[in-house]
Amino acid sequence: MATRAVTAATIGTALEWFDFTLYGTVAATILPKLFFPSMDPTSALLASLATFGVGLAARPLGAIICGHLGDKLGRRNLMLGTVSVMGLASVLMGLLPTYAQIGIWAPVLLVLLRIVQGFALGGESTGAQLMALEHADPARRGKYSGLLGLCSPLSQILANAVLLLLSSVLTPEAFERYGWRLPFIISFVLVIVGVYIRLKVNETPAFVQLQKTQVAQAGSPLRDAVRLHHRTILRLMFFFCGPAALFYLIVVFSLSYITKDLGVPKQTGFMLLMGANVCAIVGALLGGMLSDRIGRRKALALGSICTLVILFVYFGVLATRSFFPMLAIMGLFLGFTQFQSGIHPVWFAEAFPTNVRYSGSALAYTGANLLTGGPMPLVAVWLVSVFHGSPWGVVAVCAVLNVISLAMILTSPETRGIDMNRVDPASAVGGPR
Repeated sequence: MATRAVTAATIGTALEWFDFTLYGTVAATILPKLFFPSMDPTSALLASLATFGVGLAARPLGAIICGHLGDKLGRRNLMLGTVSVMGLASVLMGLLPTYAQIGIWAPVLLVLLRIVQGFALGGESTGAQLMALEHADPARRGKYSGLLGLCSPLSQILANAVLLLLSSVLTPEAFERYGWRLPFIISFVLVIVGVYIRLKVNETPAFVQLQKTQVAQAGSPLRDAVRLHHRTILRLMFFFCGPAALFYLIVVFSLSYITKDLGVPKQTGFMLLMGANVCAIVGALLGGMLSDRIGRRKALALGSICTLVILFVYFGVLATRSFFPMLAIMGLFLGFTQFQSGIHPVWFAEAFPTNVRYSGSALAYTGANLLTGGPMPLVAVWLVSVFHGSPWGVVAVCAVLNVISLAMILTSPETRGIDMNRVDPASAVGGPR
């Protein structure tokens, strides 16, 4: 069942991330012209990337509601709901008329569908992680966490591969007219696959054990997470602000930067991102497995220090416009960023007792994406414009976030080997009877 759980969590989450990251790619390349044609190119790009950020902004709401329900009703039930909602929103996005067809309603509906996508993903990410990790052997939780960490880069590879294929076989006019829509529409098939896989997985042992305690009846997960574990939530949130910002800097802003500012062809940009995400998959797996051997804190600190060093040479190497140096630096940067993301699921899960684990983990994870992940592409475009094409403003902001992240790692307790079946007795105190 542990193997089945991590398979279901990994495949299901990768399918949902495929939809979400596919939007990030088209937001940086196609959507400005189709949904914001009345603006100048820079303003249209900013508006398009802002709709990407709206999806991330909606994730905390999904985390709050789904986290509370997941701690009350179980991990499995929520996972079936989130994958269905995500897929439906993506199909509707693929069928959405453009500004030329329905005017201002086009970007309005686009934003609404992004909110629905973000809500679903806000509940999905943490729930899938807990479904796998609460089934896992304590000695292999890091490995399972690394498998979960590869969902995002795997989806990036799939999304960029599909767009690269379509942009190669279709004329630019055909790709702009209907080609970009096809991956969103086939999400209907992905929904069926995701639901089928998750129906085969049992509820987690930790949640089943929780249901036998007084805390399950007396506690209020969301209230108890904020009331009793707010310091842990804030510490983990500020930690993940660094990796979240760097991830979206690389996979969303970098594509816009190298194609628009450096003049690299779109197909080359897609290929660079695909190669970088292969490195990210390796990084996620290595990070998770290393954390089983040396502990979560040491492994995270290693990844954080490496991203800080790479940050200062990243844009300089991109400026060479040479394919292999660009591929190497993007691969290293995204690889060490995802090295940390391969550890964060188990680190977050181990930090909370079962009765508030979904709520606490989701709040910390989505809070970081709200603060820095979603805004990062938008802020980066603005900073490059303010500094007249220079990326050093972006580097300075990301360096500060990276240092804050490293400080949170170094001041946190080690969690490797902690009991995942524990509950917090204080949650029953003052709760409803």
